[in-house]
Amino acid sequence: MKKGKKLYEGKAKIIYATSDKNLVIQYFKDDATAFNNQKKSTIEGKGVLNNRISEHILSNLTQIGIKNHLVKRLNMREQLVKLVDIIPIEFIVRNIATGSLTKRLGIEDGTILERPLIEYCLKDDKLGDPIISREHILTFNWLDNKKLNYIDDNLKRLNDFLLGLFRGVGIKLVDFKVEFGFTHESNKSQIVLADEISPDTCRLWDSITEKKLDKDRFRKDLGDLIPAYTEVAKRLGILHEQANVSAVNVTKLSSIKKKSK
Repeated sequence: MKKGKKLYEGKAKIIYATSDKNLVIQYFKDDATAFNNQKKSTIEGKGVLNNRISEHILSNLTQIGIKNHLVKRLNMREQLVKLVDIIPIEFIVRNIATGSLTKRLGIEDGTILERPLIEYCLKDDKLGDPIISREHILTFNWLDNKKLNYIDDNLKRLNDFLLGLFRGVGIKLVDFKVEFGFTHESNKSQIVLADEISPDTCRLWDSITEKKLDKDRFRKDLGDLIPAYTEVAKRLGILHEQANVSAVNVTKLSSIKKKSK
């Protein structure tokens, strides 16, 4: 399918039109950002790994009936996906306390939660993606109660699936964030999972050592990100064991460190 004009460019992906009004091409960039774009870098090969990992996970979700935007992977960096009107909310599911949750509530890092915690954030970089409540979502008509319940049910199913998937390869699923949106095929609006599921959007710890295998390696300057993402891909069976993790050079371009207070 021929790639058309650029429709949108975000922090990690570019969306292009196609000859089908209901389908677009999603291109995975090598850019890495943190702290609402205050820290930036270009990491060669990141987009390739995220494309492969996200395709693997979304394909499996399709098989268990969790509707998502993926049609197929086109090449090493691109996917053909359904055109989706993104809901302006980030949906977060937490199994272990870390990151902003520990800072906000004073909870010890690494605390295992008694049950999965669902949180919502308004997608607005200028406001710092503020956390919002269910009542905010309903009051401002971002979603009605029925649609929000549908998404919450899908989040619980998604969490159960991902917990099992990663547990089976020796990885703890600490938390993850996802996006949902509306497709409009055949004049019918349908809610589907969109964006990506990858080490960029999940916190993943080795089950034994608790080594970070996700974007926290970039956020916290814990070392090269590519070997960690490659390890996740290998464990999921996407890459062969003999793949050379050092073959991809990690470059730091236009790096902007977070200002210390």
